[in-house]
Amino acid sequence: MVDLTTNYLGLNLKNPLVPSASPLSKDLSSALRVEDAGASAIVMYSLFEEKIENETQHMTRFFFQQAIGHGEADSFHPAVDNPKTYQNQYLEHLTQLKTRLAIPIIASLNGTSTSGWLDYGLAMQDAGADALELNIYHLAADLNEDSAAVENRYLHILQELKSHIRLPIALKLSSQFSSPIHFAKRLEQAGADGIVLFNRFYQPDIDLETLQVVPKLELSTPAEALLRIRWTALMYGRVKLSLAVTGGFQQTPEIVKALLAGADIVQLCSVLLMQGPERLRDLLTELENWLVEHEYESIQQLKGSVSQQHAIDPSAYERANYVQVLDNYSCPAGVLR
Repeated sequence: MVDLTTNYLGLNLKNPLVPSASPLSKDLSSALRVEDAGASAIVMYSLFEEKIENETQHMTRFFFQQAIGHGEADSFHPAVDNPKTYQNQYLEHLTQLKTRLAIPIIASLNGTSTSGWLDYGLAMQDAGADALELNIYHLAADLNEDSAAVENRYLHILQELKSHIRLPIALKLSSQFSSPIHFAKRLEQAGADGIVLFNRFYQPDIDLETLQVVPKLELSTPAEALLRIRWTALMYGRVKLSLAVTGGFQQTPEIVKALLAGADIVQLCSVLLMQGPERLRDLLTELENWLVEHEYESIQQLKGSVSQQHAIDPSAYERANYVQVLDNYSCPAGVLR
């Protein structure tokens, strides 16, 4: 019997497959389905501070300022004693998932202010979350903000939360940092328990008819997995952080490669949205079969065995690989050279 257990953020998990933050966690029935399919934990959909602030402004405008300058409008909108707010709904759902599911619940937070990160992080802790994933979705588009300022933003948020919150904390990082390994080490020194590689910045599109900039959401593809695998292999053994990968993991080969590179868990999203939560069960079976066929006894034995530190050719993860790929490329048959 193959031992599929792994440890992530200090949580002992029965296997390395974890649904990432997605609509699957918004509904109790779908969350139960992924648990039944074998998920070892689940990351909740993100709580966005912007949505809380926007809702608060609307409630203030329509419920508490309705009579300003117009006495006759004093009761136009009846006051609500305990409104069902977005934040309350999230926290109630978190508590519900914690009550009904046997697997750990990792809350996801996307804040905008220091007070917001702290207040909502504490609220998630009180609601029963087992761990906290910080989804710091920050685009460095300010001409006056240098790379040090960008990194310090993350460190400041982390340090503020670690000084008040007892939950293990993982940071979901972008792939666009100039020195990811050095930054990961700084996060470790600041108290982070883990990192998630990598966040996907959704790219806006341009409508050629209206010339409007429009939002565009595309699910990840397996081609994206290799970037995550590479940086996991480079970080494994160099930092003591738990390592999670997310983005492009839809098939068993990519999952196995991530574990070989050193990942503690593989987060799944697009594949479960496209094929249903039950696809996770098939992936688990395929993973176990691969381990048996290749004579591995456990995930622990497999993990990190093809990281840069343990690879047959460590240089393949760096510039030498770039040169070799270019030298070995040949045009398709029939193409004039």
